[in-house]
Amino acid sequence: MKITVVCDIYGKENNGTAVVTYNLIRFLEGQGHDVRVLCADQASKGKPNHYVVPNMHFGKVLDAYVAKVGVSIAKPQKRVIKAALDGVDAVHIMCPMPLGLSAIKIAKEMGLPVTAGFHAQAENITAYFHLNKSKFANKVTNRFMWDHLYRHVDCIHYPTQFIRDTFESAIGCSTPGYVISNGVHGYVRKRETAKPQEFADKIVILTTGRYSTEKSQDTLIKAIAHSKYKDRIQLILGGEGAKEEQYRRLAADLPVAPIFKFFSRTEIIDVLNYADMYVHPAIIELEGISCIEAIACGKMTIVSDSKLSATHNFAVDDRCVFKALNAEDLARVIDYWLDHPEEMRACEEKYLHSAVAFDQHECMLKMERMIFDAIKQVERRSLPLETDYHYISIR
Repeated sequence: MKITVVCDIYGKENNGTAVVTYNLIRFLEGQGHDVRVLCADQASKGKPNHYVVPNMHFGKVLDAYVAKVGVSIAKPQKRVIKAALDGVDAVHIMCPMPLGLSAIKIAKEMGLPVTAGFHAQAENITAYFHLNKSKFANKVTNRFMWDHLYRHVDCIHYPTQFIRDTFESAIGCSTPGYVISNGVHGYVRKRETAKPQEFADKIVILTTGRYSTEKSQDTLIKAIAHSKYKDRIQLILGGEGAKEEQYRRLAADLPVAPIFKFFSRTEIIDVLNYADMYVHPAIIELEGISCIEAIACGKMTIVSDSKLSATHNFAVDDRCVFKALNAEDLARVIDYWLDHPEEMRACEEKYLHSAVAFDQHECMLKMERMIFDAIKQVERRSLPLETDYHYISIR
């Protein structure tokens, strides 16, 4: 099979969407498929099977902000898109962003089967404009994504049932959806990893993700200040993003200086394994790959009860859930588990057993089957209707 993956977010694996994009591409290539990548990552120019469009520019100030957020915005070029789609069997679009929105129009004109992933809920988008609490803004965003992308595709990939239900409720109709976790790679597993010497007497609490409003790292920073263990807690915030300076100022008075650092894919798994606890404070999360990775490592995982986040469904115990945006309640949950180490170890075993549902190989096989289903649907629609019937009369 020849397939083009349309990637508005591509390049550095510094966020969940980029990680799942690379995972899908690597899997499909490993299955022997011919994969083309259509993106706006200028560093990919000249690479085999990579078709690169320019980046949009909005002036120095906005360009600097976009870069700080950790993404680039594509400037679609019709000739490049057509070249990337020419002769393929199917197209998979990762996001409802400029490149994906242009690709769907051209793909449908060419009669190609198209699938699309649902990797950004409305609130992820409106949060950049501080409108994520506006029902009207979120309603308009959901309707835009449906009208301009998802209603035109043959199959939609939803990472969780939560986000499928949320989106279908928002647009008021059912969709051709497939609920498939993005899963976690086989190297993400529990292993004995010694703490670095400088952390030997510390309680290491890890959170990972882009520094942003919807990830709510500020709630965790404030919670550490409320914890009775604050003098011993080494907080590690794995990631990068626009709110880094704000979070550094917020954390300046903590007894133990937090670590702000972007880790490579292999480095972060080592940190996960030597950490004592993982906290996912996000208030907007359609799946939460980093949260699933913590679960796959059998780590005590604490999540918020936000109605806009799927991660509260992963908790194996109600005592692992805190009230969203409530730092004092998060401190209470952290302290409870640190006060009860035996119970914490038992809970970690439950998390480790629950990780079976996120086996990436099985998840990617389902993704492959979804793409094959889209191809079959288009083939069936293109078959000529039988209008000439021959009857055999039996006497």
